[in-house]
Amino acid sequence: MEIERMNGLVPATFPSLRRLTESAWFRHVVLALIVLAGIVVGLETSRSIMAQWGGLLVTLDRVIMALFTVELVLRLGAHLPHPWRFFRDPWNLFDFVIVTVCLLPVGGQFAAVLRLARVLRLLRVVSSLPRLQFLVAALFKSLGSMGYVGLLLLLLFYIYAVIGVSAFSSGDSINFGSIPVAMLTLFRIITLEGWVEVMNAQFAAGVSSTAVVAYFVSFILIGTMIMLNLFIGIILNGMTEMQAEADERRGLDGLAVIEHHLRGLHQEVAKLRAQTRDHS
Repeated sequence: MEIERMNGLVPATFPSLRRLTESAWFRHVVLALIVLAGIVVGLETSRSIMAQWGGLLVTLDRVIMALFTVELVLRLGAHLPHPWRFFRDPWNLFDFVIVTVCLLPVGGQFAAVLRLARVLRLLRVVSSLPRLQFLVAALFKSLGSMGYVGLLLLLLFYIYAVIGVSAFSSGDSINFGSIPVAMLTLFRIITLEGWVEVMNAQFAAGVSSTAVVAYFVSFILIGTMIMLNLFIGIILNGMTEMQAEADERRGLDGLAVIEHHLRGLHQEVAKLRAQTRDHS
């Protein structure tokens, strides 16, 4: 807080409103409202519940939206007289868009957009919990490397699909009739769902058992074990980088606070010296 005030980011005239919106109990209330909103949206999908309690649920949803609006206004007010600084945080912008879309008087063909926005209110849980923000940021940070792993996985699928069509299409055209069908079959195998039945179909077609076992076991080991570990390793590396950046920012913030206090001490010492000279 002191650092932000030094940089002019937090107006000194609105400290109480900022303390309110950053307090633990305020965040807990908002989190409870988000969970309640998600429960209400889920209950509204049931026709029997809506037939009996529809009026109450609609009223409750409106109350929740009113409270969300008040919460958003309070957080905007905490940044006065520079409210645009509220939108510098991507999560604040996300919250603003979700609440604004839910308040739009849309209907007819746009009713689906409103329902989607109401469901997306659940994603505000991420913006309410710093730990979840950290995980999501680490995931986005890892997307670049995950793209290369995905490309490698696509290459693996294509190679095994070509081999599968060449070796098994004559006896099992359902699973390996063409490269697209074979790639879909391989996707099912990599999820470890029904791969035994696909393998047994090759045995029944009279394909060499050694070739079948080598094909399926090698694909499962490479596709499931190695690739999965690569994805996990990339995400963990992204989390490590995010943690290092956060630690570096905290260290820089601590140095800024120390420098601020030192400047204050120097100013006080200078004032004392000037008063001493005046008395002498």
